[in-house]
Amino acid sequence: MRTKSAIVAGLAAAAALAAAVPAGAAAPAHGNPRTDCPRLDANLAWYGDNRAKLQKMIDERGTCSGIPGGSRPVAAFDWDNTVVKNDITDATLAWALGHDKILRPKSWKDTSKWLTPAADRALTKACGTSVPVGKPLPTSRNTACTDEIFEIREKSQTMAGESAFAGDWNHRRTVPAYAWIPQLFAGHTPAALTSFAKRARAEQLAAPVGATQKVGTHTIAGYVRYYDQQKDLIRTLKAAGFDVYIVSASSEPIAEAWSGGVGLDRKHTIGIRSITEHGRLTTRTKGCGDVPDGRGEALPYMDGKRCLINQEIFKIKGAKAWQQQDWSHRIALGAGDADTDVTFVNDATGAHIAVNRNKAELMCRAFDDADGRWVANPMFIDPMPRKSGTYPCSTTAATAPDGSHGPVLRADGSVIPDQTDKAY
Repeated sequence: MRTKSAIVAGLAAAAALAAAVPAGAAAPAHGNPRTDCPRLDANLAWYGDNRAKLQKMIDERGTCSGIPGGSRPVAAFDWDNTVVKNDITDATLAWALGHDKILRPKSWKDTSKWLTPAADRALTKACGTSVPVGKPLPTSRNTACTDEIFEIREKSQTMAGESAFAGDWNHRRTVPAYAWIPQLFAGHTPAALTSFAKRARAEQLAAPVGATQKVGTHTIAGYVRYYDQQKDLIRTLKAAGFDVYIVSASSEPIAEAWSGGVGLDRKHTIGIRSITEHGRLTTRTKGCGDVPDGRGEALPYMDGKRCLINQEIFKIKGAKAWQQQDWSHRIALGAGDADTDVTFVNDATGAHIAVNRNKAELMCRAFDDADGRWVANPMFIDPMPRKSGTYPCSTTAATAPDGSHGPVLRADGSVIPDQTDKAY
């Protein structure tokens, strides 16, 4: 029987051997060369040496690592502008408004605990009261109603510029405008919402890259595309033995309409989870950790994404689900594009992918690269120009639970200095 010290020494040697394998080469397993290790497609362009960094991580942590036993490593991806270009929630809402799929609530105040009287008045005036409660609003013809709904979704304000949401919420766990979208679809079945998203998906994939569409008087992107690089990365991760999940701030039935396009099923798709009654969506949402079910107080948003990963994937319950876990209970790879993703992406132990949309808190961490495992990459379609100046990492880039802003801190408490854009 091998002693504990011998086992530890063997694991350390295997890890060192895997880490020493040049990126792009097949990693050995138990000392024997492997020719069947999953490879990223060399014909798909990544920025700089990012493909090599990711391949090295896959070789170190996947089936070709040569490290015996253990649970499968986990990879978690945000969805919008991380796996696809553009926003599937916007696309679904736009389709629903264009096809009269929003059911009139008894009171607009019922849709969100944070909706302001000003927003309630604006929606009531624009959408009217002639349609019976629970019946479809004629948003395809009523531009004023469509405009108020989409302005609140897009800017959290009315068309007159008044705040649409007010009150107290934890700004690292939720945002009322995100919670409001699944709340707008109350009264429909989850299957109906998925069908709306699938119809929007078909239209968005058929539209040419660069297309726009009108939603009321708003002009928004009119196309969505899967990123080939991310599809290939997910394929390679799965082939290398990773358990891959989507963790999105979209309503879960909407995300489920899209995640199959990268080979992921409903079990591996986590989104905003609405509570149903008699098989129909309500304005209530499921909580996380020690936050009970409620009206959107805990979403897959910022720290909420960590909580749901810990709770749903690693089966960590209660208040502990909000905390960063030990190395063996954290994801190996995390990928995101915005500050809404920064917590779970930072939790990753093998690679942190930051698709650069110039979001300050995320990119401060990416460009500081404290552990040498950050992979900053421009958007794969229509990337943004280089950000002028610097990210305010040392002063205001981080969001606090009360909504105030402060410096971005490393794990040791030191302040990240201001960073320049290095991936554009």
